[in-house]
Amino acid sequence: MNFTNCFMILMLQFILVLGSATKPRVRLDIQDKHVIIDNGIVQVNLSNPEGIVTGIQYNGIDNLLEVLNDESNRGYWDIVWDQGGEKRTKKGAKGKGRFDRMEGTNLTVIVNNEEQVELSFTRTWNASLEGKLPPLNIDKRFVMLRGSSGFYTYAIYEHLKEWPAFDLDNTRIAFKPRKDKFHYMVVADNRQRFMPLPDDRSPPRGQVLAYPEAVRLVDPVEPHFKGEVDDKYEYSCESRNNHVHGWMSIDSLNSTGFWLITPSYEFRSAGPLKQYLTSHVGPTTLSVFHSTHYSGADLIMKFGPNEPWKKVYGPISIYLNSQSNGFSPTKLWEDAKQQMVNEVESWPYKFPASKDFLSSEQRGKVEGRLLVRDRYISDAFIPVSGAYVGLAAIGDVGSWQRECKGYQFWTMTDDKGFFSIINIRPGDYNLYSWVTGYIGDYKFDRVINVTSGCKIDVGELVYEPPRDGPTLWEIGIPDRSAAEFYVPDPNPIYINRLYVNHSERYRQYGLWERYAELYPNEDLVYTVGVSDYRKDWFFAQVTRKKDNYTYQGTTWQIKFKLDSVNTNWTYILRVALASVHGAELEIRINKVDANPGLFSSGVIGKENSIARHGIHGLYWLFSIDIQGSLLVQGNNTIFLTQLQNKSPFIGILYDYIRLEYKRSTS
Repeated sequence: MNFTNCFMILMLQFILVLGSATKPRVRLDIQDKHVIIDNGIVQVNLSNPEGIVTGIQYNGIDNLLEVLNDESNRGYWDIVWDQGGEKRTKKGAKGKGRFDRMEGTNLTVIVNNEEQVELSFTRTWNASLEGKLPPLNIDKRFVMLRGSSGFYTYAIYEHLKEWPAFDLDNTRIAFKPRKDKFHYMVVADNRQRFMPLPDDRSPPRGQVLAYPEAVRLVDPVEPHFKGEVDDKYEYSCESRNNHVHGWMSIDSLNSTGFWLITPSYEFRSAGPLKQYLTSHVGPTTLSVFHSTHYSGADLIMKFGPNEPWKKVYGPISIYLNSQSNGFSPTKLWEDAKQQMVNEVESWPYKFPASKDFLSSEQRGKVEGRLLVRDRYISDAFIPVSGAYVGLAAIGDVGSWQRECKGYQFWTMTDDKGFFSIINIRPGDYNLYSWVTGYIGDYKFDRVINVTSGCKIDVGELVYEPPRDGPTLWEIGIPDRSAAEFYVPDPNPIYINRLYVNHSERYRQYGLWERYAELYPNEDLVYTVGVSDYRKDWFFAQVTRKKDNYTYQGTTWQIKFKLDSVNTNWTYILRVALASVHGAELEIRINKVDANPGLFSSGVIGKENSIARHGIHGLYWLFSIDIQGSLLVQGNNTIFLTQLQNKSPFIGILYDYIRLEYKRSTS
């Protein structure tokens, strides 16, 4: 290295040190009832020893959080839980559970220097608390760094082996910004708008609809919201896209942004497609780590009485930004997105002091290549771009979408099928994948043991999706979503203007009611080769409303023609479902009253995706053999009957249906 290069490096180091020195140091002030951390940009006030965020001072505003709320209802971690097994309450069995704001009982200063303050608020469980609090040791951490426009938080949950069984339904962190300042909300580039006030949701200004979360604004404070529906589920987001969202203030001179940034979803439950709440009227902004939304009871974490468990949730970033030359949602949002990119690139963070949060050096890497071979399309081994490949707990094919106690690590294949999964915590995993355009799930047949610093090359993996013969016909796109099917315009009295002419038009309230309006007397009939699934296949097979109190199941028909039928062949109907809620699907061939039918799913699913505008929940795949003797040359009909009729939200979201055949081997 020559003298010039050495001089330049020394000068750069000097500039960095000088720049750091010019930023105010991080200061800690411990009081009787509160703890204050301050880096000269942001000041955060926490209750002592509970660890509730009671105030955030930034950009000349004394408190960004709702000062009208009790201090315990401004910024807090919470958990919904219940006792396990037979002790689970009747209320809990319905998914309501018991709410706990996870208040700490002890404060410990973990790090306190000019560059960083890290605080730990802990609560230790003992047998005297059984039935009163979840059997968990809880350690909530708050971190402030020098020069950072915001702060970080994470938590460690621990259930010891000798402790009683319990169920964990939901856990998250919630912030309540001030309603007099934060009126503009952003979830994505195409999902942002001025929002109603929380007052608009309360009678007589608001009218509750079919469930409490959905409210029609009949007399809002701001008249331009009149007639709209406000529903927090309209702003839910898949985990893979749920990295940054939040609120902006409106000030002609000095505007402020309040953002939640989640740099990794390794600690969230159920993989990339799991949908979570984000921000909604309150104003409220959430980072949800585990929930049963769009999944139901299948995603309740059930811990046995002798089951040890520990998990780190986070860290997440609370990022604040400002603009001094008027209100521009675009500028504040673009800056928040860039900060999100910075946080993602910094993952795993180096600053957390807990030994339970592992650094990059303590983690491993798995790489390889994924090919697909569908021999009835091509004998070639085809590299696929954009396939998801991930590591999750050891389980069955597709079990990742119901897995919630461990960590998951996902990536996507490049245009040649190569993938690299980095920063994996040590442990034993299965490797899973699914590929848009193909049905089913892939699972690598060996357990992968990841150790600190390892680099594992699994080589070329080949996914052969379910297939026994050529396609006779198909309906839809195998992409685990019902979005490609016909989504009607909403009833004008139940509209959210954000989603008019929107790519996610299915997020409108009340779309399930449109089915009976479109098919008042007869159910849907789809004719292969004539009908267009984008126009003629309603996005959800729902019940039909008979009167104000009762509903009836529905029977859809698929009509198709066969030029010839071989009674020695087995025809196979592949039915992939994007979501199910309390439904029972029966399938019959050519005889609508055949008893028994060809197939019955039984009552399955508790996902509530139809009511919550989710367009998908859990993925289900059924492969049904049809003996050639059941079919005829010429016109045939498949009857899809959904039997259950208890509510308007019972139903099925189809993903994809295909009829194929395989020749007899005899």
